[in-house]
Amino acid sequence: MSNVARKVVLTVAENKLVTNFVNKYGLALGAKRFVAGEKIDNAINAIKQLNAKGISATLDNLGESCYEAKTATDGTMEAIRILEVISDIGVDSNLSVKLTQLGLDIDQEFCLSNLMEIVGKANELDNFVRIDMEDSSKVDATIAVFRELKEKYPNNVGLALQSYLYRTEKDMDNLSDLKPNFRLMKGAYNEPKEVAFPLKKDVDDNLVKIIKKHLDAGFYTAIASHDENIINISKDYISKKNIPTSQYEFQMLYGICSNLQEQLVREGHKVRCYVPYGTDWYPYFSRRLAERPANIVFILKNLLKK
Repeated sequence: MSNVARKVVLTVAENKLVTNFVNKYGLALGAKRFVAGEKIDNAINAIKQLNAKGISATLDNLGESCYEAKTATDGTMEAIRILEVISDIGVDSNLSVKLTQLGLDIDQEFCLSNLMEIVGKANELDNFVRIDMEDSSKVDATIAVFRELKEKYPNNVGLALQSYLYRTEKDMDNLSDLKPNFRLMKGAYNEPKEVAFPLKKDVDDNLVKIIKKHLDAGFYTAIASHDENIINISKDYISKKNIPTSQYEFQMLYGICSNLQEQLVREGHKVRCYVPYGTDWYPYFSRRLAERPANIVFILKNLLKK
């Protein structure tokens, strides 16, 4: 989808009437294709099915932009519970979190303290936490929090970076001393041209550039894309450079390109699927609609069936 069309979808999604309607009927109309459910049990069942196909997972309790300390504390406790459930049941999954869900908009130190608890639990259980990147206004704070966590728990925390932001390559350079584990992706927020590439081609080209850069540095690289061209370029580069499978993985979203995920596994690549669950699923869902026209068509078809 073009950047203009994506911005239109995201703007419409912010309309109060649209929000109320989708929150009420969205799961029944097809949002369950992209969201495992509202409870952790739903997500665990989805992960078991993925694991049976050789696909790893990263589990996310959806939520963002909280402004009350209790809500952030609840989000922290739920993240810790997720890590414990993953360990107890033995599924192949790590955890993804958004810092605004943990209180970043309340106080950065409060958020850092919450995330320290979560990553400390991941360290105790030999697991891993991926910090999702949010909109451009949160990048500096997110990177600062990541640096502190990475220095204390070098093997248990990674960061997502977005290729549509002009600044991303410089951010990578500034963090290279940490030998970071990055999830590299295009980005899905509605950003102004002052901070983000307005043209899809430039976003794609920058993603390829930073993927190659991170692989060349010898750091673990999570290639997060459903774009077959990006995936094929990455596979060719990995083959050409003899990069071991222990240094990278492909990541995709739950409910999107499932056949491609399975194909990559058959080819011998590690694949991880992002599995979201929870009641606060609408912002995530609206970004999925904005990314791909086929997702909107899917929802409209279900709406017409009702």
